[in-house]
Amino acid sequence: MAAALDATPFNFVAIVLCVSFGAGLLGSLLGLGGGLILIPVLTLALKVDIRYAVGASIVSVIATSSGAAAAYVRDGLANMRVAMFLELATVAGAVTGAMLAGVVGGRALYFLFGAVMAYSALAMLRKLREDGSPREEPPPNALADRLGLHGSYYDVSTGGEVAYRVHRPLAGLGLMYIAGTVSGLLGIGSGALKVPAMDLAMGLPIKVSTATSNFMIGVTAAASAGIYFARGDIDPFIAGPVCVGVTLGAFAGSRYMTKLKSGSLRRLFVAVLLWVSYEMLSKGIHG
Repeated sequence: MAAALDATPFNFVAIVLCVSFGAGLLGSLLGLGGGLILIPVLTLALKVDIRYAVGASIVSVIATSSGAAAAYVRDGLANMRVAMFLELATVAGAVTGAMLAGVVGGRALYFLFGAVMAYSALAMLRKLREDGSPREEPPPNALADRLGLHGSYYDVSTGGEVAYRVHRPLAGLGLMYIAGTVSGLLGIGSGALKVPAMDLAMGLPIKVSTATSNFMIGVTAAASAGIYFARGDIDPFIAGPVCVGVTLGAFAGSRYMTKLKSGSLRRLFVAVLLWVSYEMLSKGIHG
């Protein structure tokens, strides 16, 4: 077994199920995937080797997307045209990252993961300050117009229709390649990179960015999952309960994302991200 944990197999599975449910719930609410929570818990608390934790997280990302994306597409929140356009870059990046993961050392993975989590916390803090502020109308973009990337959705919390225009699609494409590479390398959905890219660089509303990210992370993870499986980095004893717990949590989160104001949730999540980032960076530096 890949996990070095002083617990019975039943206790291990029960703990992983509970943690995975929470990871799926928060992942679907924030469009981050479950890996940002799952990998630190598996490696730091349950003493799972980081390569097996990353492999299980790849499975959890696909489960998060499967559990939440259908609801967001049904509600008109996920922008399918934007998702398909950006997946050209994220899939290529995911394959690149998965191949690099086979040659990057364990300590380097800890350090890189901690750095990504620190960036995620800072990005979420920036969103907290921007929540509720008026958005400037973006300038026209010929490529976005030609591809029909603009859209609208009904916001349950405000009771009104929200129309939006997409700008800087090529900048978003470049950022998505980086996000896909991080996803394949670390086994996370890279929503912490995708959501800010769509929200800040391309001008999508935060709810649309979150919903579209939930759809995209599953496709991105699936592009690299085969490489992890062929390399033997996916342990069914770990990935099985992870998949079940994350799917249930993602389904629950998708039912409430449109109704909830996530300010308090994000503040708590930022605190957790900063703590885990510190722990992972310490482990990467000191071994």
